[in-house]
Amino acid sequence: MKQNSSKSSLPPDLPLQGEEPSTGTVMSVTKALNLLEAFGGVDQSLLLTELSKRTGMHKTTVLRLARTLAEKNYLVQKENGSWRLGRSAGWLGACYQATFDVHDIVEPVLRELTIETGESASFYVREGSQRTCLARVDGPQTIRHHVRVGIGLPLNLGAPGRVILAFSGEQGEPYESIRKKGYHLSLGEREPEVSSVSAPIFGVEWKLLGSICISGPTSRLSKTRLLGLAQTVIQAANQLSYSLAGSAKQAKIDLPDSIATWHP
Repeated sequence: MKQNSSKSSLPPDLPLQGEEPSTGTVMSVTKALNLLEAFGGVDQSLLLTELSKRTGMHKTTVLRLARTLAEKNYLVQKENGSWRLGRSAGWLGACYQATFDVHDIVEPVLRELTIETGESASFYVREGSQRTCLARVDGPQTIRHHVRVGIGLPLNLGAPGRVILAFSGEQGEPYESIRKKGYHLSLGEREPEVSSVSAPIFGVEWKLLGSICISGPTSRLSKTRLLGLAQTVIQAANQLSYSLAGSAKQAKIDLPDSIATWHP
């Protein structure tokens, strides 16, 4: 029987043109996204040379990608030859904001932090002169620190509030030390039998969003124990900051000097 040698589909083990065999990613798409990510929140426009520098791609490659993106209004070339983000990029951002639920990102990180430490984890944001618990996951221990979501607490008492004040620019101690270390621990500062350790959460362009912490009874969370858990809290804070900023790669750009000693 004669077999039909002409087939319209590629064999399943043969990668598509431009596709990396080991990962299945399309390099041209990756490069185009890297080009869009080269723009920061303060960049009104960028010259071709700067785009090439930020992406690590040759200028001819950048120009070809930019022109392609411009056809779909993701980029716009200005009269001086520089490039800016176009309305299609703004439309995607608007769609993201309309469907974004902070709890979808925050709560999984808090839950993982609770599993790793065995203690309750909370996310606080500043509201005026207070800090508000925006999200919380209780730890598995029978005896634990209880905080209600939505409750307002003092900024100047407890590790989460002190961290928010420190990275809001509060002067003097302990805030200078908090900025250098990147975290703060508290033993019985707000409640006599409660201890906590906290680290800051940042968004796009390193805008302070709040703080994350673990807390529990001082009988279980001694100073030594808190110091041992500080790095775990910082790692969770980094993960949450990168997620809220939208890109770990973008989040590493323009690192503030005040936290350069501790933050990756």
